[in-house]
Amino acid sequence: MISLPTPRISVVIPTYRRPALLKRCLRAVLSQSLDPHAYEVIVVDDGHDDATLDAVIEMQPESGLPAMRYMRPAARRGPAVARNAGWRSARGSLIAFTDDDTVPDRYWLAAGELAMSRDIVALCGRVRVPTAEPPTDHELMTRGLERAEFVTANAFVWRDALEAVGGFDERFERAWREDSDLQFRLMNEVGPVTRCEEAVVEHPVRPEAWGVCLRQQKNALFDALLYKKHPQLYRQRIDPMPPWNYFAVVGLAIAAPLLALAGHPSLALTALALVLVLVLEFAWRRLRHTARTPRHVWEMLATSAIIPFLSVYWRLRGAIRYRVLFL
Repeated sequence: MISLPTPRISVVIPTYRRPALLKRCLRAVLSQSLDPHAYEVIVVDDGHDDATLDAVIEMQPESGLPAMRYMRPAARRGPAVARNAGWRSARGSLIAFTDDDTVPDRYWLAAGELAMSRDIVALCGRVRVPTAEPPTDHELMTRGLERAEFVTANAFVWRDALEAVGGFDERFERAWREDSDLQFRLMNEVGPVTRCEEAVVEHPVRPEAWGVCLRQQKNALFDALLYKKHPQLYRQRIDPMPPWNYFAVVGLAIAAPLLALAGHPSLALTALALVLVLVLEFAWRRLRHTARTPRHVWEMLATSAIIPFLSVYWRLRGAIRYRVLFL
């Protein structure tokens, strides 16, 4: 029996019931400029989905190289769980993370490997997010990946560094802040984390249903967890100030009926007027650099009135769950 040489790099791709996007990603990963013996590909199916398995089988290279494996986490789910399962089963000493909705550049792995040295423990490559001009609010938010310090859509980490910190914290049940938490722990416990602009992946914006920003407010739950673990770094690198405008909207909206019941109708109307001003100002900030189609304008107006309440709810729920003073 012929034994294949141990790959230098293991590419870990978590996926959740998006076989078409996964195949697009795999086409790019399997076409890297590196010698196909130099790397392996590990697809971690977090959705336990047969269509995903079929997609991986369809994409298997006829030559068997680069080696590609499919796995399903046995128990819990979530991107942190999937990535941990992937890197722990890897054979390479360098772990390259990307997501199923990215399209890595042909020289992605070569550039990332070249930039890694034993003087650093991890690096983040460059993420390009192509969007229309002007973008929608959702496209503009996704474009934020281009400015992020460290994202698992394009990250390289030494396996022994992952072992040193225990990998991803699996309490981060969404694809949100688990990468920042890993970055901060690597920086604090192991060594430097840097960037490599030459290691590029493209991250096209996926179409989303109306009101996607409302569903995203649950991310604040995991902001609270990140803040509990790294309060100083959170304020320095993630969010320097609580969203006082959200708290003002919620506080004034609660105060208005109470003032009316207490016999102060003019104060109640003033409170409601301030709520309207704050909501319209928030909507204008979101529309200032985004599309002005009627559908998008309506979405921004409607969701700007709801977001403060959802955000405050999830922030307070996170503060209670993780027992941290998080506003």
